Amino acid sequence: MMAGSDQFYVSSDGDVVDQIVFNHYGNTAGGQVEAVLLANPGLPALGAVLDAGIRIRLPDLTDDAPVEALQLWD
Repeated sequence: MMAGSDQFYVSSDGDVVDQIVFNHYGNTAGGQVEAVLLANPGLPALGAVLDAGIRIRLPDLTDDAPVEALQLWD
């Protein structure tokens, strides 16, 4: 379910999710990357370096709800 205060980012060629998350939230240490990946099913399958034009939902993370960590690689 999408919250009304979620924002979106459209990727540029060569963007990486970690940097997008850092630029938007100010850090990547609090589960923000995992929350963005959970909000965007299929995004991890696109690879580490993104092509231009991918619409990425950046969820509102103002609450302190825990986010389950995802492991992208074994």
